[in-house]
Amino acid sequence: PGIYVCAKCGHELFSSRAKYEHSSPWPAFTETLRDDSVAKRQERPGALKVTCGKCGNGLGHEFLNDGPRKGQSRF
Repeated sequence: PGIYVCAKCGHELFSSRAKYEHSSPWPAFTETLRDDSVAKRQERPGALKVTCGKCGNGLGHEFLNDGPRKGQSRF
């Protein structure tokens, strides 16, 4: 339990309450902690590149419509 932060700058990203089990080995979250926690840009259809909202460190991807509920995205 707690807050996930950027490994590079310590910026707060996600709450453990937003984490859920997913079929991939990577952690998956349904929402960010704050609006400025991350920045996103489209990398390919259905996938956004996610970076730290403060320092730009690469965090992975957001897959659209691939969350725990129909229509919800995951980070």
